[in-house]
Amino acid sequence: TDRKKLHTAPVGQVFRLRPFHVLVATGGGYAGYRKYEDYKLEQLEKRGIEVPVKLASEWEVALYKSVPTRLLSRAWGRLNQVELPTWLRKPVYSLYIWTFGVNMKEAAVEDLHHYRNLSEFFRRKLKPQVRPVCCVHSVISPSDGKILNFGQVKNCEVEQVKGVTYSLESFLGPRISTEEMHFSHAPLGNSFQQQLVTKEGNELYHCVIYLAPGDYHCFHSPTDWTVSHRRHFPGSLMSVNPGVARWIKELFCHNERVVLTGDWKHGFFSLTAVGATNVGSIRIYFDQDLHTNSPSYSKGSYNDFSFISNNKEGIPMRKGEHLGEFNLGSTIVLIFEAPKDFKFNLKAGQKIRFGEALGSL
Repeated sequence: TDRKKLHTAPVGQVFRLRPFHVLVATGGGYAGYRKYEDYKLEQLEKRGIEVPVKLASEWEVALYKSVPTRLLSRAWGRLNQVELPTWLRKPVYSLYIWTFGVNMKEAAVEDLHHYRNLSEFFRRKLKPQVRPVCCVHSVISPSDGKILNFGQVKNCEVEQVKGVTYSLESFLGPRISTEEMHFSHAPLGNSFQQQLVTKEGNELYHCVIYLAPGDYHCFHSPTDWTVSHRRHFPGSLMSVNPGVARWIKELFCHNERVVLTGDWKHGFFSLTAVGATNVGSIRIYFDQDLHTNSPSYSKGSYNDFSFISNNKEGIPMRKGEHLGEFNLGSTIVLIFEAPKDFKFNLKAGQKIRFGEALGSL
């Protein structure tokens, strides 16, 4: 009898369900189910079958956001920093290469034993000659990836994928004061979109590039411009793969992101790095004060940093210059002003590589 008591007491404790455990298990299971649904949609797209848009309900979004993706991403980041034994590096990296189709022939260092941990492998640099920067066109792709959407911004709404939009103002946040921008005489329009357009006759354009886990994870300057301001939005870290982007409206507004704004020769220009699951770390090379996925920042807020007040000329960036990096695949959104004759040289869904043309005048 005593032996039974000794054995049954711990079992009861082990299987005692708590609300947090139920929430995590339910949310995690639902996220897994969504991943499977996304896979089925990708297969239909490959066969050329058009998939109707089916948006998530409020409770589905709330359930997904209940999964502690920020905590899991921080744990994943620490795991990535663990140095692997030399004998284990090749098997681990080879499995990743096979799973995500990584082309190691493009890497500056092809020897897998060189990378001490997963983080170094994710952030591998490329050989200079494999990504020539287009000199003819005015805007190039800042990264490798897949074009999810592009075109003109209309009615203050931006398409994250075809048929699914998000609010321009929610994504970028309130307009930055003109004192912090080079074009201080920008006209004050009636709408948020009109306020961003600084020159008469110009339009606002956007382009969304999704970086898969197997892609090159660094991103570069898409044109010659000056970065005047950085705005960091702490937020969720939901997946940003095309299936989820088609399912959750305003997905990019929910997720953690870093918005860089400034100007180029045609007016307003911005580049936004959007975080995702396991991509809590977004690094901007010239911004040492930026710390993403930090417990000290709460969701729903944002913090600003001006490069004009600390550096009177802002941060000049040349087309193709190294700008930042993700720790895994994620998304980059470009929103910029250009004359009405600006044309994109793209197709939705196409693969693109850093240095290739996005569009020109």
